[in-house]
Amino acid sequence: MPANPLPLGFVFRSRAKEEKALADKAQVTDSKQPRDPQAPKGRPTPKRSEAQSQRRSVASTPTNRKEAAKRQREDRRAALAKQREALASGDERYLPARDKGPVRKYARNFVDSRFCVAEFFLPMAVVILVLSMVQIPQLQNIALLLWLFVIVMIVVDSIGIAIRLKKQLNERYPDESKRGAVAYALMRSLQMRRLRLPKPQVKRGERP
Repeated sequence: MPANPLPLGFVFRSRAKEEKALADKAQVTDSKQPRDPQAPKGRPTPKRSEAQSQRRSVASTPTNRKEAAKRQREDRRAALAKQREALASGDERYLPARDKGPVRKYARNFVDSRFCVAEFFLPMAVVILVLSMVQIPQLQNIALLLWLFVIVMIVVDSIGIAIRLKKQLNERYPDESKRGAVAYALMRSLQMRRLRLPKPQVKRGERP
C-alpha cells in the first residue's frame, strides 16, 4: 500500500479536465479543416431564382393598412391600364370577362365584318331631331315617317343578324356556352364602328 495515496477527487478532476481539453482540441481541429463540398449541409441550398423571389416577396409585403391600400390602388390602376391596352389591341389575356372567349370574339367579328343599320342610328337620329324642330308641317311629317322607317329597318336587320349569328355559332362552337352572345353582338351593332371596344379586328366584307 503506497505511503501517500492520491485523493480520489484529484484523480476524477484530472480525468475530467483531460477529456474536456481533448474535446476542445478536436473541435478546434475540425473547425480548421475545410468542409468537403460533397458533404451534406443539413438543408438543401436554395436556387438563386428562388432566393431572389423570396427576397422580393418579403420586400413587397405591405407592413401596415395604409401601405396595403396604396398597393391595392396601384395594382388596380395597372390592371385597368392593361385592360385599356387589350381593348385597343384585342389581347384576350387582359380583356374584361364579358369580352373574353372564342364565342364573343366571333360575335364581334361577325358584326364588324358587315354594315349594320343600327350603327347609323345616332347620326340619323340627329337628322330626324333637327327636321322635327323646324316649324314646317311637311318637314315634321317627313321626320316622323323617317323615324318609323329607321326603327323598322333596325328591327329587321337585327333579327337577320341574330338568326345568322346563332346559326354560325351553333356550327362553329357546338360545345361552347353561347349564352348572351347574340345580345352582345346586337348591342355592339348599335355602336358606330370607330367607337366600338374592343377595336374591330376585321375589315368590312372580310369573313370572320
